Amino acid sequence: MNRMEVSALVEKGSTYLPEDKVALVTAAYGFASKAHEGQLRKTGEPFLEHPLNTALILADFHLDAETLAAALLHDVLEDCGVSLDEVEGSFGPEVARLVDGVTKLNRLTSRSRTREAKTKAQAENLRKMLLATAEDLRVVLIKLADRLHNMRTLGALPAERRRAIAQETLEIYAPLAHRLGVRQAKWQLEDLAFRYLEPRAYHRIARLVAGKRAEREGYIGEVSEILRQELEKVDIQARVSGRPKHIYSIYQKMGKYDAQGKDFGDIHDLFALRVLVNSVSDCYKALGIIHNLWRPMPEEFDDFIANPKDNGYQALHTTVMCQGTTPLEIQVRTHDMHRVNEYGVASHWLYKEGKVGEQFHDEIAWLRQLGGWREELNSEEFLESVKTDVLVDRVFVYTPKGEVKELPRGATPLDFAFRIHTDLGYRCIGAKVNGKLEPLNYTLRNGDMVEIMASKADKGPSLDWLNPELGYVKTSHARNKVRQWFKRQERSQSIEQGKQIWDREIKRLGIGLPNVDKVARLLDFDDADDLLAALGSGSINSAQVSLKLSGDLEPMGEKVEVLPPRKVSPVSIKVLGVGDLLTRLANCCHPLPGDRIIGYITQGRGITVHRKDCPNIIHEEEKERLIKVEWGNVSQVYPVVVQVDAWDRVGLIRDISAIIAEEEVNLSDVSSSNHRDDSVTLRLVLEVKSAVQLSKIISRIYSVWNVVSVMRKEA
Repeated sequence: MNRMEVSALVEKGSTYLPEDKVALVTAAYGFASKAHEGQLRKTGEPFLEHPLNTALILADFHLDAETLAAALLHDVLEDCGVSLDEVEGSFGPEVARLVDGVTKLNRLTSRSRTREAKTKAQAENLRKMLLATAEDLRVVLIKLADRLHNMRTLGALPAERRRAIAQETLEIYAPLAHRLGVRQAKWQLEDLAFRYLEPRAYHRIARLVAGKRAEREGYIGEVSEILRQELEKVDIQARVSGRPKHIYSIYQKMGKYDAQGKDFGDIHDLFALRVLVNSVSDCYKALGIIHNLWRPMPEEFDDFIANPKDNGYQALHTTVMCQGTTPLEIQVRTHDMHRVNEYGVASHWLYKEGKVGEQFHDEIAWLRQLGGWREELNSEEFLESVKTDVLVDRVFVYTPKGEVKELPRGATPLDFAFRIHTDLGYRCIGAKVNGKLEPLNYTLRNGDMVEIMASKADKGPSLDWLNPELGYVKTSHARNKVRQWFKRQERSQSIEQGKQIWDREIKRLGIGLPNVDKVARLLDFDDADDLLAALGSGSINSAQVSLKLSGDLEPMGEKVEVLPPRKVSPVSIKVLGVGDLLTRLANCCHPLPGDRIIGYITQGRGITVHRKDCPNIIHEEEKERLIKVEWGNVSQVYPVVVQVDAWDRVGLIRDISAIIAEEEVNLSDVSSSNHRDDSVTLRLVLEVKSAVQLSKIISRIYSVWNVVSVMRKEA
């Protein structure tokens, strides 16, 4: 028996457990020690180190004795041949039930080599875990501690296995810990997973943080002392300390800073200041002192005490300009809030006679919806639903009757309609938010009151709702309901609808008619009918097909002229197997980035780049003058003519121009032709970067009210 570590466990347990409960933990350790005798882990250490460290993690959370005992025993059923009856006879039914729950989760781990089998096993594992959470939170808290210790010792496994476990940890376990409010486990799981998934980025950030540590710690110590003295003057007892940012959170922040053209040196909140006080009133008094000392940034203030996060997190967050022009993030909370914020549901355990208190039922009500989901969805859909609809931050909105509905952040009125009732989603034709008409892709905010306008007839959803570029539905729950509606339609109807979408898309892109069977194979369908049925049913969208048509498939057929492109720099075209050569784009076919291209060696003029479907290339007799080329890093833009046919109305050009502006595309010319039947034809000259960008803009313009058709045209 490892006397030192078991003593540490007993010492931790003794600080909050009665003597008889500590005896239960000690007995469980003795039982596990005997059962695992002689067993070793991949690291070479005694196997007992793992259950012991799992229990130590849970003791930090102040979990009850039954949970600590179950953590010590959680591997004895599978690895030692011990029966559940033997565990129950020695430690009682409650410990046996917890051990059995964790064992069932462990059995679901799949090492199958096929992607489909792995997805199915992961989905079933996740479903069992979430349902176990709803029944008894302690099972999943043990599993989180088990995963945390395994991540700390992951280096002993082969590289492929390490990456798979780290990816699952980042996608499932860390978000689950966040959803349950167990921040102590969440940030450790994120940092450890990040270390194995992106080792170079992890160590680079760790070195950068270490390089600034002394400077930042000195600065934090100075401002902490200033604030502590000011709080003492008004008799506020406070513990003021610095809180370093975790490596994965810095990595995420660096991504946002890169998008803004900033670098690591611009990140000021590598450390934040944390102020712990005794009461809620002291929180607000301390906030006043802070804002008197330093100038606050109004847009950086959040009151999570009056408006707690959905996982129970409470604090006041403010950012002030400290000592001149240096922003400093400060968090103010009570000591009780701090414990809840760090340990979540594990921080205020209310077990009485083996049953969880009502407080916990309220906090995990979101889990109850999951019971029926797995029956309706396949494995991939279930995983997607949980990742995008459950393990994310939430937004709270109201029905017209004042009922509160919880949705994932970023949800739309359509997501809200489907959350109320599937039939309401199918019949939705509009929405009012706070009494004002808003588009169905409006992003809901906390406190919005949403009223859904529905048709009396069984209208059915629109295929546009499944187009991710249009943003009508953000939750997997709503998206799967829409897909199910189309899947219930006749296959022949779906195929016919798919043909229409297919024809419309290739006309939009202005390319010759490709081989449907070839595209079907590229998208992993057995034949053309399967592809068209999937396209017509909404299982795939036109944007996915466009990517294949404009990038992966060699088009055949008639060429379509575009305006002469702006000059392309030599680095934009790569001549394979040859050094630097002068290149230019052919004036006969005007290729766009994304089109399949080929080079033609022109005497005295370098390489001329053509589309592969260019008639001049197809009929070229001197094949030895053709050379492989590909697009390089292209930042230039290319004028393309797009024709829009629509029923004329006031504001039509304004609405189309707004979409073009949102996509950051220049509209260099526009002309219109009015017809006797109140229709209008618009000729737009757009400066685009690629065929894929063109496809996205065409899809968005097509969704504008009164637009009949949109397609790429000859100059």
